[in-house]
Amino acid sequence: MQTADWIGTVAAVLTTASFVPQVLHTLRTKDVSGISLSMYSVFVVGVSLWLVYGLMLDAWPVVISNAITVSLAICILAMKLRYR
Repeated sequence: MQTADWIGTVAAVLTTASFVPQVLHTLRTKDVSGISLSMYSVFVVGVSLWLVYGLMLDAWPVVISNAITVSLAICILAMKLRYR
């Protein structure tokens, strides 16, 4: 694996993993007051487009990381709608 691939992999893991604490916190507390509905809505659309882009390029690191990220972001968005 080349240096650029390692950097991309680490970046994908870190940015994807950054959503896990928010999901767990929101599941535990059901407190969604600090979550912006419009920000997460736009974010989900953006990450979904990155996922499509990765599929179109057959770039599996992009596909996998964005599939996980969009899933976590949708969980947060769903909790925002459910617990508001």
